[in-house]
Amino acid sequence: MEELIERWRAAAGAAGATDPAAVLRAGDRLLAGWREPHRHYHGVPHLRAVLDVVDAYAGAAGRPELVRLAAWAHDAVYDPRAGGDANERASAELAGELLADAGLPAPAVAEVRRLVLLTAGHAVGPDDPDGALLCDADLAILGADPDAYDGYAAAVRREYAHVPEETFRPARARVLRALLALPTLYRLPAPHARWESRARANLTRELTTRTP
Repeated sequence: MEELIERWRAAAGAAGATDPAAVLRAGDRLLAGWREPHRHYHGVPHLRAVLDVVDAYAGAAGRPELVRLAAWAHDAVYDPRAGGDANERASAELAGELLADAGLPAPAVAEVRRLVLLTAGHAVGPDDPDGALLCDADLAILGADPDAYDGYAAAVRREYAHVPEETFRPARARVLRALLALPTLYRLPAPHARWESRARANLTRELTTRTP
């Protein structure tokens, strides 16, 4: 975990944080959330995967350090029993508090909050490369090979083990249809070329074979 914390500290420093001790406390707080036992998919491996995609395509962003901070924060609060965009709103609020305490400039804090909130629906404007990078990274798993995608879908189902199958299946179908209805799943050229067609095939396969 030390390597992850170093990545957090580097991003916070690049974004203008002025209190190293508060930066470290914030990283520890966020990492504790990502390590909660109920996170079968939305855990540390997902955080690391999102950060890796952000690093790989950082050149497409205007402020990649803020995208990295938003990646850390985007599922900082994850309660499968919460409804709507409650988790994203709570995650954005937590990010705002932690980053402000660390001395990050107010405009940078506001931008991280904005980016986190985008992950609720993954709807990104055409002139928002930072939002595109974060959302592309968050959805990268959809474009994985079928076995990896199936592992992701199964892990999400375990996170919702408290939901009866007759309730989960139509709810999951609504999520899949909403993703398929997006004009494009990936906005940046390289992720789009790499993952778009396979992601749509994965989503369609799950929708047609596992949900009503």
